[in-house]
Order: sequence, then C-alpha cells, then structure tokens
Amino acid sequence: MAVVDVNLRRGNLAERILFGILALALLVLGIFFIAAALVAGSILAAVALLRLWWLRRRVGKAQEERYLSTEYTVVEREELPPPRRPPGR
Repeated sequence: MAVVDVNLRRGNLAERILFGILALALLVLGIFFIAAALVAGSILAAVALLRLWWLRRRVGKAQEERYLSTEYTVVEREELPPPRRPPGR
C-alpha cells in the first residue's frame, strides 16, 4: 500500500505554496457549498411552510362551509290570554 507523507515543514517553498493554495481553494469551495446548502434549505422550508398554510386555509374554509350561519334578531311576542272554553263545558 502506498503511503503519502505530507509534511509541510520539510517540503520546499513551491510545495508549501501549492498546498496552501489547495487548502485555500478547498476552504472557499466549502464556504460556497455551505452557502448554497443554506439557500436551498431556506427555499425548501419556505415552500413547505407555504404548502402547510395553504392546506390549513383550505381545511378552514371547508369547516366554515360545513355549517350554515346567519344573523338573526329575537323578537319577543306579548303573551296571549289563555284560550277560553265555550260556555257549558
């Protein structure tokens, strides 16, 4: 099995500069990857929340349409006298 020994203290100046540039490029790529992942995650979360809101709204409208509601006013009537019986009974 091949073993690669990377010891920057023993390498010459060109190797150190090359490894430094490579490390910096990997760091920049990592930052861009994390930024892209955060943006994609934010978009997915926004879409999921929008879908959840839409479903709740639709279920709420269906619940409201299920029952008939209206406005009404209570009118109190005056009491009628008790019915009179015909005479002789």
